[in-house]
Amino acid sequence: MTTHRSADILPEQLVLAPASGASGTMTLPGSKSISNRALLIAALAEGRTVLHGLLDSDDTRVMLASLRTLGISLERTAGGALAVEGAARFPVEAASLFLGNAGTAFRPLTAALAVQGGAYELSGVPRMHERPIGDLVDALRTLGADIDYLGTTGYPPLRIGRGRPDGSRPLRVRGNVSSQFLTALLLAAPLLAGSSAADVVIDVDGELISRPYILITLNLMARFGVRVERQGWQRFIVPAGARYRSPGEYVIEGDASSASYFMALGAIGGGPVRILGAGEDSIQGDMAFADVVRGMGAVVTMEPDSVEVSGVRVAAGDRLRAFDRDFNLIPDAAMTAAAMALYADGPCLLRNIGSWRVKETDRIHAMHTELAKLGARVESGPDWLKVFPVEPGAWRSAEIGTYDDHRMAMCFSLAAFGGVPVTILDPACVGKTFPEYFSVYQSLVQP
Repeated sequence: MTTHRSADILPEQLVLAPASGASGTMTLPGSKSISNRALLIAALAEGRTVLHGLLDSDDTRVMLASLRTLGISLERTAGGALAVEGAARFPVEAASLFLGNAGTAFRPLTAALAVQGGAYELSGVPRMHERPIGDLVDALRTLGADIDYLGTTGYPPLRIGRGRPDGSRPLRVRGNVSSQFLTALLLAAPLLAGSSAADVVIDVDGELISRPYILITLNLMARFGVRVERQGWQRFIVPAGARYRSPGEYVIEGDASSASYFMALGAIGGGPVRILGAGEDSIQGDMAFADVVRGMGAVVTMEPDSVEVSGVRVAAGDRLRAFDRDFNLIPDAAMTAAAMALYADGPCLLRNIGSWRVKETDRIHAMHTELAKLGARVESGPDWLKVFPVEPGAWRSAEIGTYDDHRMAMCFSLAAFGGVPVTILDPACVGKTFPEYFSVYQSLVQP
């Protein structure tokens, strides 16, 4: 099985002409993080949920296909929303699921299926089989879940057997590899707590990275009737008897990670660029990228569900202010900052980004390699990246490898403001989260 990658509308490589400015208005696609969480919770809730603004992308398609395979009824409404008939538990108790490279589908489904019990096999693309899942599996095994590795220990693919998990057992998970492990356990916990007289307690070992993504999880759980007690960032308690109940309808806000590219366009292309669908009322941590572009010299205006950015014109020789920042809380949007560093007035340091190593690709290696192709001096280490700006006249036209990573393609579109053509290889990889990205980008950019 393969995922849809918009190959019918994008060529194998896309040449971006030098850009002089950017302005206009765009509407964000739905949030990937919220969409896949909402789909899973709605499937496990009591009652029918109508989801508005659901993202249409590779990652949500594999989640939708999996839910259908597991017996969940999904139906499009006349207005284009998706109606999900909650089943409290999956009706189909034996299935094989292909989940592409969607961590937001693979990790939560692993936990939900393991605590339910059944006979399941979960697999993905080769890169998914290189992304660690051992910490999540270890935590689930302490509950009594029956999980086997079908390849390399600690990595997918997985076989889940008919174990009988017990939510009263102590549960611990490491927090310094991926916040998706904790999210997976939290999302699955009501399946244990709903029929238990004991609370489900999850303790986090070590530092918890990407904390804003945990807040998204907790916010959605509360919207569906499950309020989790959080004791700092080290203990999470799902109360005995908790179960998901449909709120009837839920509106998914625009994707804040995708907003970062358009904030950057406003900052380097003059602007104003107005972004609709997420703003100061957003539950997504990546909206904090507005502080990054503000710190680099852009003017940012935030409203409840929109943001507008105006900045300098780097194509005319203007420069952004350099930065030295800890990006642990917004690792996805940090890639956009790395691309913006090409236009800074000094070297820019991105710290605490070790989670980049286990994303869709090794993003520290990928960013280092591709930024250097453009003429930048780049240094990197286990969890940091330092980018020296490219001087005027030193830009090199380059073919940018995207490593089957949607964010590589999108953030390197920003390199078109250096005065030379930039070629994006395999641009269709943006189908993972934003199939129409390049059409929207070109509608805002002036050559």
